[in-house]
Amino acid sequence: MDNISVSTTDVRIERHANQLSRQLKLLRDKLFPPLSQKTLRTFSSGEAAQMIGVSDGYLRQLSLDGKGPQPDLAQNGRRSYTLGQINELRQYMAKLKPKDALSYQPWRRPGEKLQTVAVTNFKGGSAKTTTTLYLAQYLALAGYRVLAIDLDPQASLSSMLGVQPEFDLSEGDTLYGAIRYDEGRKPLKEIVRKTYFDGLDLVPGNLELMEFEHETPRALNDRQRPGELFFRRVGVAIAEVEADYDIVVIDCPPQLGYLTLGAVCAATSLLITIHPQMVDVASMSQFLLMTSDLLSVVRKAGGDLQHDFIKYVVTRHEPFDAPQSQIVALLRSLFSDDVLTATILKSTAIADVGLTKQTLYEIEKGQVRRSTYDRALESVNAANSEVLAGIHKAWGRA
Repeated sequence: MDNISVSTTDVRIERHANQLSRQLKLLRDKLFPPLSQKTLRTFSSGEAAQMIGVSDGYLRQLSLDGKGPQPDLAQNGRRSYTLGQINELRQYMAKLKPKDALSYQPWRRPGEKLQTVAVTNFKGGSAKTTTTLYLAQYLALAGYRVLAIDLDPQASLSSMLGVQPEFDLSEGDTLYGAIRYDEGRKPLKEIVRKTYFDGLDLVPGNLELMEFEHETPRALNDRQRPGELFFRRVGVAIAEVEADYDIVVIDCPPQLGYLTLGAVCAATSLLITIHPQMVDVASMSQFLLMTSDLLSVVRKAGGDLQHDFIKYVVTRHEPFDAPQSQIVALLRSLFSDDVLTATILKSTAIADVGLTKQTLYEIEKGQVRRSTYDRALESVNAANSEVLAGIHKAWGRA
């Protein structure tokens, strides 16, 4: 056989990777014309009013009086607002009614520390990235200034937020650029990028993040090398942009490496996703034991392991599945209030919109069956509202 018909495994895999990347780019070009960039839908006047916390009639009167950003007016007279305009209206209302400013614009106040939520699990398939994405978008829709950090080299979060790593990123465009050990390190402000989702910024990820896993053992052996220890580097980088955000949400990699340990030390709270199947619960048991052992070493070395809350999030839940119900009951009996009351349901709506790199927050309601949409969104919102309640408690808000 000639060399063309027979290739080594690495060459074949590289060819497959390039073919898939090109196809994904073509798909993005088709889904998001003409600039091949994601955009967010507009919101009806009723949706905007509900998000801001005013009546639709009041919002209409503001528009008629020429106050605040002006909505797009369709031929049928219906008004619609972009998320950016909704956030402008929040600022307008906060200035107009300073006593109620916090209800319109819920940014953290002086004395309220930046909240960093790390979403983690050792096992893939637990909906870790989906949980991170929906939480980040939920918080942005609620008016918070949110930074999403993709620490997973697979970069699924980045892809869902409109960044295709192999085409859109250069060297140093991930968090690795801000936490590396050599002179190539740069400020996180230079890495953060805006997304199509107003109020939600992104530190994207790609395979470059693995360099930190490879370099850290060498850095630990080189005691003469200056700089922060590995478990402080993520937190130090985030501190550089602290003034710009209320909440940071981190999608951790699905393994217990140096990046995950750094994220856990940087976090003020942890979310641990769990799919209610026995094999996943058994895997989580090992994950928790390994995490405990490693974190005890980090703590003794000076790591900060005081978290405002640690919550288990049941994902891809089928409530009418008897074995799953038994596992959820087991988790609640063991961990009590540390398990979120709400569970995120397994839903064809979430899966279907994900095929076009969208979430339920991004689509028009008519794109999927209404009852399926409502049921899935209700479960996601309920879980996210519990997380937000934990953040409010940490801030001292009622």
